[in-house]
Order: sequence, then structure tokens, then C-alpha cells
Amino acid sequence: MAPPRLARSLAAALGAGLVGSALAILPPRAQEQPAGGPRPADAVEAMDVITPVPSSLGADPDRAALGRMLFTDTRLSRRGDRACITCHDIRSNGASAVARNLTTDGTPVPRNTPTAFNAALSFRLGWAGDIPSLHEQAELALTRPEFLGGSWPRILDTVRGDPVLAPLFQAAYGRAADQESVIDAINSFERTLLTPDSRFDRWLRGDVHAITEAERAGYDLFRGIGCAACHQGVNVGGNLFEKVGIFVAIPNKAAEVLRVPSLRNVAVTAPYFDDGGVATLPEAVRLMARAQLGRELTPSQTAAIVAFLGTLTGSYAGRPLTAPNAPGAAPQP
Repeated sequence: MAPPRLARSLAAALGAGLVGSALAILPPRAQEQPAGGPRPADAVEAMDVITPVPSSLGADPDRAALGRMLFTDTRLSRRGDRACITCHDIRSNGASAVARNLTTDGTPVPRNTPTAFNAALSFRLGWAGDIPSLHEQAELALTRPEFLGGSWPRILDTVRGDPVLAPLFQAAYGRAADQESVIDAINSFERTLLTPDSRFDRWLRGDVHAITEAERAGYDLFRGIGCAACHQGVNVGGNLFEKVGIFVAIPNKAAEVLRVPSLRNVAVTAPYFDDGGVATLPEAVRLMARAQLGRELTPSQTAAIVAFLGTLTGSYAGRPLTAPNAPGAAPQP
């Protein structure tokens, strides 16, 4: 059941037409205890809307290590020229800098590539929310022509014939690599792709100095105008469906129902929207306010919300996420 304050927010949003016919499926609240002393009263209130990213989902370390190797292994693809990391660059933002990546045949994929970071925290995957779980997502990524385009016979021959991978699979699973264990290894690694320790999460846990007054004002505005009716929970989104263009149609976009995207790390995951058609975060914020909330934001309001969204950037392997090709986007160890 949703927390009382969140339930009231959603009910109010439904009554105002902000959520339309969305199906709200909310994740469990984070179970972590606060660190650094008692939370401010306003942070306790905020916890009804956004919860911190956990530091772990309990993935088996040996299986996750295997999954990391597979995530970067181009031999699993049809032409041996791409891997999961080709489009989901975990050295920077978990996605890529282009509006749409290319298929194995060199044509653009239908939608912008979402970040792999925190995907394990979303209730469904893909822009349309048509992928039920990480298991199905890995299967599609490995075999569909628009992604890696691999085949299971070749994938298994590659893994079983590798002098490093084969014994590691035997040790981790007690059997030779098979389709289920390959998928499970990749999923185990994906469950480690979490970005805790954003400044906003530190504030939620009680660090009153983690965000500025301006960023706090942006968060108040984010809640006050209705953004938090859809962008809430541990992933600040990713847990319900929403119609695109409730108040105003978005140019060149159909009025379809999509999964509400997560706003975690949104400041470093441009370009935006399912077609990658919006280049900057201020432009995305203005367009969403107009289309989904029926509001025209002033420049100062837009800047305030963008400032808040910047506090949602977390860290992976001890390093804050960065935009692709940005300074500091060095390969992870």
C-alpha cells in the first residue's frame, strides 16, 4: 500500500487529470535506516515521495563478476562488434550520448536508449513498459537483431569454450554455462548497477547541508506543481504508466501511454524522451510542465527544478556519474 501522503497526492493528481488513466504500481519503500543522526522533519515528509537508492540488492558477487565480463564481451553479438556496454556505457551514464543507437544493420533503433543504472529498481522495463523483468530484457538484448543479434548456440559455444569463463560458470553455478545461467549472470551484474549517495539521498538521510536552499526550493516546486505525482519512489519514476501529452500534445509525438521514466541521474543522461528529441534538461522540464501539467514555467521556476534534479546524480564504483565523453568519464576498473 502507498504511504498515506503519497496516496493522497496520487488521488489529488487523478482528480485533477494529472495522472489520467495511469496504473500506479509502487515499489516497496527502502528499508535502509538513516545515517548521521535524526532526519529533519521536512526530510521525513519527503520520504513519503522519494526514497534513497539502496547500496545493494544482494547480488551474488561471483555471478555478478561473470555478468560484468559478459556485459562487455563483443563475441556474444551476431557480428562480434558490439556488447551491452556499447549502448549502455557504465563508464559514464549507463546509456549513450546519441538520440538513438544503431541496430546491427546500421539503422537507428526505434527509441532512445535508457540508462542501465538503477534499472533493477523499476517495476517494468523499456519505454513502453512492455518488458516484465531483467530476465526478459537480457534475453531480448542478447538475441534481437536490433540489439546484439546473437544466437544461443553461438553464445553458449563461446562461453563454454572460453578457458576463463567456462570454469567460472562451473564454480558459480555448479554446472556448465547454459541459457538460464548466462541470463542470471548478466542480471546479477545489472543488480549491482546502483547509484546511491546522491546529494538528495544524503539529505533524505539527515544531512541538512547536502543540498542548497535553492535546490530545496526546486524540490518544493517539483512537488507543489505535481511532478511528484508520477516521479516518486526509489527511482523517482519508473513505477507507473502515463499518457503522453495530457494537456498539450507534444509535437511529432503520438498520444501513447508509456512507462514514466526514472529521473535518477537525469542531469547526465541527455538527450531526453523516448525519441531523444530534446537536447537539454531545461527544455525537457518546460515541455513536460506544459504537456503533462498544463503549466507554463517561468525561467526561474525552470531553473529551480533543474537545480533540484541535479541533486539526483549518484555514484557508481565510488565515482559520480557523468555525461558521456565528459571530463572525468574514465573507464571503470
